[in-house]
Amino acid sequence: MDSTPLHTQLHTQPGQILARGVCRHLLSHDFACLEEYVPARGLRVDVMALGPKGELWVIECKSSRADFLSDGKWQGYLGWADRFFWAVDATFPQEILPEGTGLMVADGYDAEILRMAPETRLAPARRSAITRKFARTAALRLQSLRDPLRFPEV
Repeated sequence: MDSTPLHTQLHTQPGQILARGVCRHLLSHDFACLEEYVPARGLRVDVMALGPKGELWVIECKSSRADFLSDGKWQGYLGWADRFFWAVDATFPQEILPEGTGLMVADGYDAEILRMAPETRLAPARRSAITRKFARTAALRLQSLRDPLRFPEV
């Protein structure tokens, strides 16, 4: 077995490794996920998840204390999801994460929800707009796999 860290093997950043485990876990709960999703201009969430009943979750992946402390934007994501979670690895100092948010512990292969985020239901108009944008983004990303020259930055 290769002892090289997973993020080195896959040429990805630690937060992307966490996102992969989060997406795998949420798929087991019938959620569809998009990584690095832009719900509105100026915002980019690590994972946006669309559940089987239309619920929308935002998951921010933090690989270190410094990564968390340097993120001043996360409260701007709260208005774009029914639930907001942090995803961290098992060594992350969880006590620094704000109360009233969800918590997942993840690695590159899976995740576990340790604390369910409180639900704040989106307004119907915003839910509809985000769901349509989620669908279009997913379709364009899929199409870009077939024609990468036509869609270089989806």
